Amino acid sequence: MQLVFVGPPGAGKGTQSEWLSNFLTIPHLSTGDMLRAAVEQKSDIGKSAQDFIQGGKLVPDDIVMELVDSRLDAEDCNNGFLLDGFPRTLEQAKMLDQLLSRRGMPLNLVLELTAGDNQLLQRLVDRGRGDDSPKIIQNRFRVYRNQTEPLLQYYSEKDILKSIDGSGSREEVREHIRLAISRQDPGVA
Repeated sequence: MQLVFVGPPGAGKGTQSEWLSNFLTIPHLSTGDMLRAAVEQKSDIGKSAQDFIQGGKLVPDDIVMELVDSRLDAEDCNNGFLLDGFPRTLEQAKMLDQLLSRRGMPLNLVLELTAGDNQLLQRLVDRGRGDDSPKIIQNRFRVYRNQTEPLLQYYSEKDILKSIDGSGSREEVREHIRLAISRQDPGVA
């Protein structure tokens, strides 16, 4: 099963991705983690990405797509994968669709984790990271909404978007996710 997880900062994507990856026995692919690993390994992709990262710029879509394409060659992706936080924009979604179409492995499901702004803000503040001040968090919410709304519409029109209420307990959210997956593919859950 090929899945994408999207949701605003603090929605619980990381927590639920780990569980879902184990539940479905598919790898959890975070482009941020993959970029950091490529830079650390000094691969060609890593060297290309490092210049942008060091300059405080976003890594261009074509480099990220090359990284994803390369990662999908790994044997652990043969039975599917869970992309966490990617794609982030409509353009990236279209590029990903083209890549997966070439590989004969289209997305089965896009799971959107949702929660109210106040709950998301509280979760992020409680997390206690240095970059999680209320002002910065509000900006991250704005950026997420501006970039992601067109993406959600795109996947909704393809009839593969399922919104999951992420405001409950971890177990409640997991059950909502499991049910959404079983509706999409009854043989899975």
